[in-house]
Amino acid sequence: MRRLGIILLSLLFSAVALAEDNLHGDPIAPVILGVTGILFFAILGRFLARQVNQPAVVGELLMGILIGHVGYLFGSDLIILLREVPQIFDMMSGAATATIFDAATTQQLNRVLNGPDGSEVMQVAHTVDVFSRYGVIFLLFLVGLESSVEKMLTVGAEAARVAIIGVSAPFVLAFGAMYLLVPEASPNTIMFVAATLGATSVGITARVLRELRQEDSHEGQIILGAAVMDDVLGLVILAIISGIVVSGDVEPGSILWTILLSCAFLGGAIWLGPHMLRFTVAFLGRLDIVEAKMFTSFLFVMILAWIASLAGLATIVGAFTAGLILHDEYFKDVFDDDEFVTIKDLIQPLEVIFVPIFFILMGVQVKLEKLYDPKVLVLAAGLILAAILGKVLCGLGAGKGRRRLAIGFGMLPRGEVGLIFASIGKTLGVIGDTLFSSVVVMVIVTTLIAPGLLKWSLQKTRPDIV
Repeated sequence: MRRLGIILLSLLFSAVALAEDNLHGDPIAPVILGVTGILFFAILGRFLARQVNQPAVVGELLMGILIGHVGYLFGSDLIILLREVPQIFDMMSGAATATIFDAATTQQLNRVLNGPDGSEVMQVAHTVDVFSRYGVIFLLFLVGLESSVEKMLTVGAEAARVAIIGVSAPFVLAFGAMYLLVPEASPNTIMFVAATLGATSVGITARVLRELRQEDSHEGQIILGAAVMDDVLGLVILAIISGIVVSGDVEPGSILWTILLSCAFLGGAIWLGPHMLRFTVAFLGRLDIVEAKMFTSFLFVMILAWIASLAGLATIVGAFTAGLILHDEYFKDVFDDDEFVTIKDLIQPLEVIFVPIFFILMGVQVKLEKLYDPKVLVLAAGLILAAILGKVLCGLGAGKGRRRLAIGFGMLPRGEVGLIFASIGKTLGVIGDTLFSSVVVMVIVTTLIAPGLLKWSLQKTRPDIV
């Protein structure tokens, strides 16, 4: 296996070097080669993770960290750019007025960007970045598609209590950890890290519950309901904090305006969305049902993501909202087709292609050299402790006779949701390289330990009687 890994890494960097040496041919060729190479290693990471019964996101993230660090050591132009993608494109688009790199990074970027192949390598990096952003949108759309507004309204009080504690407890603990360990951090930075620790990956938890055939148990229902609510609460908090960061105003009036804007977007989308969908489905009634579902789904998620961005919210808020609203029932009155294909069946292939690119890119942006500093390791350990304790406490929201420890462990993995929060903070410039690396370590640790702890707690522990 070790030899195979060395051979595959050699092939990757040989391909990258070949692309960089032949950038003056067909301009699309290096883009194809670069994106395909990254996707190949994402698939390899997913395969290796499945071999050891770990979530696919862990394998993709670790593979990204591996090729990012090795590529950086070998001086790959593409990897050097990918490590700094958010700041570079924010500067180019004018979204950030200034981005401060250290001297070594500045020298490397100048060498790459001002070199003979700088524009072509930048084109590859830009394509990877765009694909990864599409991946995030499709991922959150599918997460929302797993639930619905009706399910959200019928979830029990236990799940609501677990979700509220599951967001607030890690938020408070992370706020305290950041204040003690990084006292010089700005309020915006502390709030973003605290919001990241409040996230929960419902996909990883659902997979473990299905494997144990516990999804229909009382604890399983509470965990899944709370995880969905946790996603919604986390996205609202993310929208509020992002609005504060973008506006640069922390006045109570600004916070209230952001909350009202978030509620107006969510309420307006839930109210007007069904009308938009019925009109669109009727308009596309002459198409094949597969075409109609694909076009409607793609247009709806992208329009809501765009409107969310116009409202100053994260695009993933719009994508998640689109998933909550849209379902297959809208098409039954217009299409009478024996061939039944779901929206999830049509969108999932896009998610399979684009989402791994996002996780590889997140792994590439983890700078392992930053973790050599003992202070960074202490910070990562503090965040991990706050992340675990905060989610375990949320089990207290469950009623008498529930396995509260299992519920807490079920809410533990941050997975893709935590990475999305951290990447947005990095893009907005409130989370630096050192802190980003520490947060990713927290995400990896909580995602790795959660499945095993959840299995143990469901199989070995008894219900709490108090």
